[in-house]
Amino acid sequence: MHQLNPVTKQIQISGIRRFTDLVAKYPDALSLTIGQPHWPTPQHVKEAAMVAIEKGYTTYTPNRGLPALREAAHAYYGTKFDLDYHPEKEILVTAGATHALDISLRALLEPEDEVLIPAPAYPGYEPIVRLAGAQPVYIDTRPDGFKVTPETLQRHITERTKVLVLPSPANPTGVAYTREELQALAAVLEPTEAYVITDEIYSELHFADAHVSLATLPGMRERTIVIHGLSKSHSMTGWRIGFVLAPVEIVEEMVKVLQYSISCASSISQYAALEALLHGQRDAEPMREQYRQNRDVVVRALTEMGLEVAVPDGAFYAFPSISSIGQSSQEFAQALLHEALVAVVPGDAFSTLGEGYIRLSYACEDEKLQTALGRMGQYVARQTSRG
Repeated sequence: MHQLNPVTKQIQISGIRRFTDLVAKYPDALSLTIGQPHWPTPQHVKEAAMVAIEKGYTTYTPNRGLPALREAAHAYYGTKFDLDYHPEKEILVTAGATHALDISLRALLEPEDEVLIPAPAYPGYEPIVRLAGAQPVYIDTRPDGFKVTPETLQRHITERTKVLVLPSPANPTGVAYTREELQALAAVLEPTEAYVITDEIYSELHFADAHVSLATLPGMRERTIVIHGLSKSHSMTGWRIGFVLAPVEIVEEMVKVLQYSISCASSISQYAALEALLHGQRDAEPMREQYRQNRDVVVRALTEMGLEVAVPDGAFYAFPSISSIGQSSQEFAQALLHEALVAVVPGDAFSTLGEGYIRLSYACEDEKLQTALGRMGQYVARQTSRG
């Protein structure tokens, strides 16, 4: 029998998913693992999808996505984030942001290319890079508040560097880059030939400052691929709608990968997305405010437990260090689940550089969050007293 692809054999199922499967065995546990808003999809978006079904809009759409949806994305992201991309030539509709990342990397990468990934990192980046035949190179951001600095970026760039993946706000840490920080990174990138893929899926859940896209800085548009979507901003994770915004010469190659991977995104989801962009410009605002309040509650509680945590700038995650407890991230998470019935994600799910941390999601109701934090605080106190 022929061998299976050795690359796929080496890739592991996401540590988030593995731990989620374990949590399913504890039906009474309070889960702080989920990476999606706990709010429902807005009613007007659901109604638009039902209308699309009733009208029979269930056929293939153009590979690039509905023209009206691309027009709406052009206007929406232009107004929100000053991104100016031609709706016919520079915007693609994808089956979620993960698919957008996949076709971006597959259109850019050749064997032996290197892709720089700030870590701890979302676990979906590395496997996509490897499946494209390239090599992931992690940048350790822990000493610098979980952010890439010009100095660390410069040290990691080689003649084989093809892409820098730059999430902001980031999963799992919630940190986001300021305009000044992005300008400093752009100065390092300017003399190179590296592309940048900016993962901006959490951009509308940015708490304090206005979100800034690297693509809006001088000289960066022509080398930047911007990833957006509606999963987090409009609580549409299961609808699987994402967007790629990139220069025409890159999009022309990406659309080929899109065509032969999915043909097109779901027609019904696209009509729902059209409604979200046309009439849901403020849908994310109440979520963002609740998650900002939840962030403050979580940071205060973790600090009172004696756990160090970088204050998140956005998204709905906290990534505290548990190094003072004397357990690995797996040991801590499994014991917390078993003894306190609280589920968090072990930090090693976010690369080996996530060891010594845990990720908890505060995308949940206030009562659930308070109860879970109380149980976690009692568990941490017991471990500390034993030490």
